[in-house]
Amino acid sequence: MRQILLSTAKILISAALLYLALRKVDISDLLSRLGFTSAGWIALGIAVTLLQVFASAMRWREISADCGASLSVAQAVRYCMIGSFFNQTLPSSIGGDAMRLWLVGRGPAGWRAAAYSIFVDRAIGLIALALLIAASLPWSYRLIGDPQGRLALLFVDLVALAAAGGFLLLGRLHWHWLGRIRAVHHLRACSIITNRAIFNRERWSKIAFLSLLIHILAVVIAWCVVKAIAAPILFSEIFLLVPPVMLITMLPISIAGWGVREASMALTFGYAGLATSEGVNVSLLYGAVFLVVGALGGLVWIFSGERSQKGSTSIESAE
Repeated sequence: MRQILLSTAKILISAALLYLALRKVDISDLLSRLGFTSAGWIALGIAVTLLQVFASAMRWREISADCGASLSVAQAVRYCMIGSFFNQTLPSSIGGDAMRLWLVGRGPAGWRAAAYSIFVDRAIGLIALALLIAASLPWSYRLIGDPQGRLALLFVDLVALAAAGGFLLLGRLHWHWLGRIRAVHHLRACSIITNRAIFNRERWSKIAFLSLLIHILAVVIAWCVVKAIAAPILFSEIFLLVPPVMLITMLPISIAGWGVREASMALTFGYAGLATSEGVNVSLLYGAVFLVVGALGGLVWIFSGERSQKGSTSIESAE
């Protein structure tokens, strides 16, 4: 019953935010701006999204090895493609993570190693995104003249940085009583793995590069959408506005980020002095690109051997 209520709440949030965002958009005007040239840009956006999935798979593979859940390149890419499908079909923005957990956890690695690998992967992605936003704040403040917009951007980034810093610090504390609390015990274990991955001399550069690449590719996808509808927006503006929206969209309060992404994009565009309707247009087409990639992930799921296999291990003890 609790899951049903949570799913219903997420559906209602997505529907309400989408309704409010779509009131600012002329759908007929948006469709009239899509033509032959637009198809080329959308196709490029889909290709860049597939590249982003590959980069995400490579980072997850690096992290999974530290968690005792080693994956081949083919497995990591296949599982991430399948995850992209379930991101779009399950009533959550983390449905793909749940599917990756199931795919890895039922194998020899076990459920704990699978859960750790996905949580650490998410944490590193959040840390990289928060740092990227923080590094671009001087330029963001030049773009966003509205005091409320500046305050909102600073608040969101500070919360993300504080959460990231607290999480990393947890792994460096040696208080014995922390291990007696089950939830804290596992969170601390993930923090230790994250610290090891980030501060490893041999591997930190690869993980940092992949993390930065993933977020830059998200900006490029949005830029492809901008070009598809010939919106009067510069690449520098997209580079500064998209990462904060992606940070907010990571909150698991809607279906695949729908509604939250559109409302956030409209708000940030407005703060930057751009047309809020263009923000919604870009967000809608951005989501459409991920829907297409999700559909491709569905084909991978249909034709994959994992769909019919049964798990070979039981759920591990949390200890």
